[in-house]
Amino acid sequence: MPKKKTGARKKAENRKEREKLSRANREHVDVAKQPCNSAMECDKCQRRQKNRAFCYFCASVQKLPMCAQCGKTKCMKSSDCVIKHPGVHSTGMGMVGAVCDFCEAWVCHGRKCLSTHACMCPLSDADCIECERSVWEHGGRIFRCSFCHNFLCEDDQFEHQASCQVLEAETYKCVSCNRLGQHSCLRCKACYCDDHARSKVFKQEKGKAPPCPKCGHETQETKDLSMSTRTVKFGRQGGADEYGASGYDSYWKSSASGGGDQDEEEDYGDEEEYDDDEDYEDDEEDEEEEEEDGEEDTCASELKRGSFAECVPVW
Repeated sequence: MPKKKTGARKKAENRKEREKLSRANREHVDVAKQPCNSAMECDKCQRRQKNRAFCYFCASVQKLPMCAQCGKTKCMKSSDCVIKHPGVHSTGMGMVGAVCDFCEAWVCHGRKCLSTHACMCPLSDADCIECERSVWEHGGRIFRCSFCHNFLCEDDQFEHQASCQVLEAETYKCVSCNRLGQHSCLRCKACYCDDHARSKVFKQEKGKAPPCPKCGHETQETKDLSMSTRTVKFGRQGGADEYGASGYDSYWKSSASGGGDQDEEEDYGDEEEYDDDEDYEDDEEDEEEEEEDGEEDTCASELKRGSFAECVPVW
């Protein structure tokens, strides 16, 4: 029988599992739970915004600033402070040590926070994927898309996530061959089969899905997602037949049979009015020609009789 694990052995294995999970989740930090991205209400204008050193709307300083690294609002006497304050709990501006250039939030005067926050700030490259605004250009919080893991501002997060699971192709086929794409990259919006999902540049970790051969982002199985293809309401996809098939042939057939949109019907109406105008002009020209022919006949009859006064043109 195998030996029973001791308490120290169990603690060591649990610690290794926790370290392994923390290393795996280090790339995708939950930005919404970071102290530098926490919600703050201004003391002066009472407007909610991201944790900032100065209010985005009125530029006022808060009474109780929060550290962007550790999230504390009061510095205790037992901490590793750069500025020593023995026997006193410092709050407010007495606790502040610096302002982060990336997240625009206060950093306390603790030695660990001052030395590590600028290197590992989660908002260092947090530009919105939709509006391309940085943290300094808008007052809201920063979020990550749950599908493609790109940064989103507070204004565009719902609109982006509603349209994120749309492929940049019209079918679910692999971008490199004609087979069905079983793995989808939500950052590149493309599908790959089992053979073309293997990349020589990005290595696949054991127990994880293969990375995208184009950008290296972790792919997901297409059957587990609510993926949809790109569709357009014009061109060859505009006129589908009764079986759902679409193409240039069905498009021109539907256009010829009057199955187009209202704009096309209006165009047809304009063309009919234009044709009516042309017919009216043709009728006027025919009447003028008939009148000229009648005048020529009268001139010929007068010439036969011998009277030239009425038929000689006056120049």
